[in-house]
Amino acid sequence: MAAQPGKDLLIKIDMDGTGRFETVAGLRATRLSLNAETVDVTTLDSPGGWRELLGGAGLRSAALSGNGVFKDAATDARLRALFFAGEIPTAQVIVPSFGTLQGPFQITAIDYAGTHDGEATYELTLASAGAIAFTAAS
Repeated sequence: MAAQPGKDLLIKIDMDGTGRFETVAGLRATRLSLNAETVDVTTLDSPGGWRELLGGAGLRSAALSGNGVFKDAATDARLRALFFAGEIPTAQVIVPSFGTLQGPFQITAIDYAGTHDGEATYELTLASAGAIAFTAAS
C-alpha cells in the first residue's frame, strides 16, 4: 500500500442529529487512538509463570483529537454548542484506505490559543461514549 496523505484523515461531526456529517473546519492535524484494557487472570498455576489475559474482556474506548486554525465556521459553532450543552453527538473518523469509524463521542476539551503575531488556533479532544462501528474502505 502506498503512503497516505495525512490531510485525508478527517473528523466529521453530525451537524443536526440527522446524520448530516461535515468535516470539522480548520484542522491541520488529527489523531485517532483505539484502546483496549486487559483483564489479568494470571494465577500461581499459570504455565511457566507467564501472565494470562482474559480474551474478549475489558473496556474498549476510542479517543479523537485534532488541532488547527480557528475559522469560526458552522462546525466550530456546533462543537461549542455541544460542549456547553453537554450533549453527545455522533462523530465519524475517516482513515484513508482503512475505513470509517462512527459512534457517539463526548467533547472533553476545546482549547483556543493565539499570539499577537500569529493566527488563532484551537485543539479539540473527544472521547467515545458508546459502541463504535467500523466500516472498511472499499
